[in-house]
Amino acid sequence: MLERVRSEVELLGRHLRVLSAVMEHQPIGIMRLAELLDLPYHRIRYSLRVLEQMGYIRASQEGAIALERAYELNRELDDELDEILAMVSSMKKKKSHNV
Repeated sequence: MLERVRSEVELLGRHLRVLSAVMEHQPIGIMRLAELLDLPYHRIRYSLRVLEQMGYIRASQEGAIALERAYELNRELDDELDEILAMVSSMKKKKSHNV
């Protein structure tokens, strides 16, 4: 059960790394992102597709460009992650109380 959660968290981490790199180096193409992040092209391409579908970036002839929604996410990210960490932490505490 937790393998799927772990996989999703790793995927989210990759998407966030790609988005951060786009925001810092835009416009930027797949090959340059792959070099910067030391990831295979197909993983970069997938992350870019997901980020574009979610409205965080858009494709241009020069490469990926971050949209305002990406900057909003960046501003709220720490608070959102803190909430998720608190949820996970409470699960751990409940588990130790039930033993």
